[in-house]
Amino acid sequence: MRSVRARAALGATLVVAVALTVAGLAVLTVLRGNLTDRAGLEAEVAAREVAGELALGVAYGDLELGDEDTHPVQVTDEAGRVVAVSKDLEAISGTGTAQVVPAPPAPAPSPDDDDDDDGNDPARGEVSSDPPDFANGTATVGGEAADYRFAAVEATTDQDVTLTVHAGAPLAAEQEAVTTVRNSMLTGLPLMLLVVAGVTWLVTRRALRPVEGIRQELAAITASEDLGRRVPEPDSRDEIARLARTTNETLTVLEASVDRQRRFVADASHELRSPIASLRTQLEVGAAHPELLDVPGAVADTVRLQVLAADLLLLARLDAGERPGRTPVDLGALVREEVSQRAADRIPPEVSVAAAGQLEVSGSRGQLARVVGNLLDNAERHAERMVAVSVRGDRGDVLVEVTDDGSGVPEAERDRIFERFVRLDDARSRDDGGAGLGLAIARDVASRHEGTLTVGSAPGGGALFTLRLPGRTGAGQEPAAGEG
Repeated sequence: MRSVRARAALGATLVVAVALTVAGLAVLTVLRGNLTDRAGLEAEVAAREVAGELALGVAYGDLELGDEDTHPVQVTDEAGRVVAVSKDLEAISGTGTAQVVPAPPAPAPSPDDDDDDDGNDPARGEVSSDPPDFANGTATVGGEAADYRFAAVEATTDQDVTLTVHAGAPLAAEQEAVTTVRNSMLTGLPLMLLVVAGVTWLVTRRALRPVEGIRQELAAITASEDLGRRVPEPDSRDEIARLARTTNETLTVLEASVDRQRRFVADASHELRSPIASLRTQLEVGAAHPELLDVPGAVADTVRLQVLAADLLLLARLDAGERPGRTPVDLGALVREEVSQRAADRIPPEVSVAAAGQLEVSGSRGQLARVVGNLLDNAERHAERMVAVSVRGDRGDVLVEVTDDGSGVPEAERDRIFERFVRLDDARSRDDGGAGLGLAIARDVASRHEGTLTVGSAPGGGALFTLRLPGRTGAGQEPAAGEG
């Protein structure tokens, strides 16, 4: 059963069926018990009336045995012999004996003369005050058999003879009532289950109608590959509406990711085409005219291709979700090392490290070195006379600040410069300005290390890039696999 509506309707129907069955059985049990107790009470009243007559010394033949058609009576002595029965009683069961013919009465004992001389009153009979015993049985009266509820009451005569009176009350009313209720339930239960199944089907169908709309729209998006489309959002505030909103949010993120990927591929192809074309031209000229081969230019183009390929590979690894290692890295020592490699640069940076001890973070030393190097390259590219780098601790974090005295970054462009293949100075040549991946890589690496990279204005003008990373608090760990 693949339909949610069918499963919901079947489940609801089964639950209601079980509940109604249990409730019906409980109602029938209570009803049968109440009617049986009522019949037992009638039987007890009839039995005590006869027992009262016996206690008063009424002879067996003179007993008022009530209505024989509705309350059959059987009286037995201590030996179990029947001494009196209702008129027209032909058969009986459930009273301890099936005899319906009275036996000859036993001779009564003679009164003791000594007792009369004492002046005491003769013994008087009594009816037992103990609760009677009840039992279900049958009786045939006047040729008609029926079920009865029998009550057994003991009585003691004035001759100290203990007798047991069995009186019955018919169970026909109880059986008829139970049968009527049971038949009504058996007739109404299927109808009620059909109503429950139908209502559940319709309600579920209406509730799931937006889901079908979402499914159809997603199928259309898949077929058309148009990620700009969105699924319909219901006006309700239920789970289906939240599902539609989440689906649209996912489509928005996916569309942005695909667009970014397409731009990345297009920009990468464009950036690669220029050095490749230049290198090919130089090699073709060198092949035709060896004396004209520009070896330094070919080497520069090759190095540029190598750097660009390394940047693209690192971005691909970052986009794939590669997590950096957890190796302890001393940022102060790392910055000094990166600065020392730029001693012969156009503007050697000035370095200041403010720390009471080691300024350590956890991460990939190679990736963090790439971040610092990219920040230094960017600062030197835009500086006029000065580049300064400082490393210090700040409330449990480690800050690396790179400052230059260039023209700075306009406030409106401070987020855009971290996008891939973005160069604010369009007039700058690619050889001087790079491919526009350095800052994008730096921010991605900082984010992977649970840090941030921001840009602002330096106190004396120019740009101020601030790299903030959480300081290392735990013990050193082994580097993760694939650490760069």
